[in-house]
Amino acid sequence: MDTTAGELPPGQAAVPIRVAIVDDQHLVRSGFAMLINSQPDLELVGEAANGQEAVRTLAVTRADVVLMDVRMPGMDGIEATRRILAEAGTAGAGPRIVVLTTFDLDEYALSAIHAGASGFLLKDAPPEELLEAIRTVHRGDAVIAPSTTRRLLDHVAPLLRRPSPTHDAHAAAVARLTPREREVFELIAQGLSNPEIASTLFLAEATVKTHVGRVLSKLEARDRVQAVVMAYEMGIVRP
Repeated sequence: MDTTAGELPPGQAAVPIRVAIVDDQHLVRSGFAMLINSQPDLELVGEAANGQEAVRTLAVTRADVVLMDVRMPGMDGIEATRRILAEAGTAGAGPRIVVLTTFDLDEYALSAIHAGASGFLLKDAPPEELLEAIRTVHRGDAVIAPSTTRRLLDHVAPLLRRPSPTHDAHAAAVARLTPREREVFELIAQGLSNPEIASTLFLAEATVKTHVGRVLSKLEARDRVQAVVMAYEMGIVRP
């Protein structure tokens, strides 16, 4: 795939996706920066070498997507993710955060999920996969990186289903869904996009978008990945 030919699709507004990079390795940041700046629909708006710097930078610089390393000296990527999203306030506000990991099943994975990460990506992923991950989480209508995120969720599913106050709260939220919203929720959990859900349920895409919005609101989920995590917790999706 030609990663330098990122022409905008017809009808898409020419507003670049604002991306920030957080990694303690200068070489890694430089490589990601060159890749991002090669794309007409992406714009690098900030870099940080550790969690503290990331929190400070993103308090004054608006980013749509953050590529966040997990292992950094001082404040790690998990705590930085938690603080950045906490400062953003309401559910759905703030940037989408993609956790970068060296290993497919990083020990920080469960903490990253609970901190609000929107997906996971291996640092050695092909350039086109990294670029598509940025666009996917920004678009918000599809689950990011099924190959990595799905395997990771399968791995931590038993931990997610352990009894806890959070688990009980999520169960109550799922119980409040209407029958149609429950159908939409289950299809989201299977990784279907809005057009795919519309086709499956014989609904207009605009109607599906409305249902998805209501599902995320009732579940108090930041995005579709958080909804999928809840589906794993409830046993709606099983490895």
